Amino acid sequence: MSANIVIVEDEEDLLELIEYNLAKEGFETIGFVNTKTVAQILEEEEIDLLIMDRNLPGVEGSEFVANLRDEGILTPVIFLSAKNSDSDIEEGFERGGDDYITKPFNMKELILRVKSVLKRTSKKVSGDKIAYRDLLLDTSTRSISVDGRVVDVTKLEFDLLYEFILNKNSVLDRDYLLENVWRDAENYQYRTVNVAINRLKEKIDPDKTKDYIQSVRGVGYKLC
Repeated sequence: MSANIVIVEDEEDLLELIEYNLAKEGFETIGFVNTKTVAQILEEEEIDLLIMDRNLPGVEGSEFVANLRDEGILTPVIFLSAKNSDSDIEEGFERGGDDYITKPFNMKELILRVKSVLKRTSKKVSGDKIAYRDLLLDTSTRSISVDGRVVDVTKLEFDLLYEFILNKNSVLDRDYLLENVWRDAENYQYRTVNVAINRLKEKIDPDKTKDYIQSVRGVGYKLC
């Protein structure tokens, strides 16, 4: 299993130890001691998992993740924290965590949890290219072009448009999209779907002239 993992941990020795052990398992890692540029990395790079401490300088880790979710950034998150009460753990999940590990922790357990979350949240796309109107999705490079112009999209946005094209004759409700794109219909709100679709529409139709995705009031969305 290969994946790109961002780790945010302000204890540099621990950060290096986590990076070292994940690298031995074949994962690509990017480490940070604070959250200053993390949101930008998640937007610009195809990141599969975020391992997040909570006691960080500047911003509390779960608050940072909650803000990511509000902005439509849905990268899976494992909290790795000394905050270990039942209420702390519950709060972590409520603010967007996919898993929660308390410190001190066992490195082997962390690796197993990483693999489990990646397996649960990954969405495999098969085939080569798929087209609709003047949209072209290349599944080998996970790129989208509009009328021959490549558009920079996130992993989530690619999967979202791919799902719409696969179901181009159907109206997709938000529960369906959460289950089949986010792979989690329980821990996300409908607003998450709305924000992500609006961001995708801005990228593939910035002039608002092509109207690829339309809202069906009270039901969901459809490709047009």
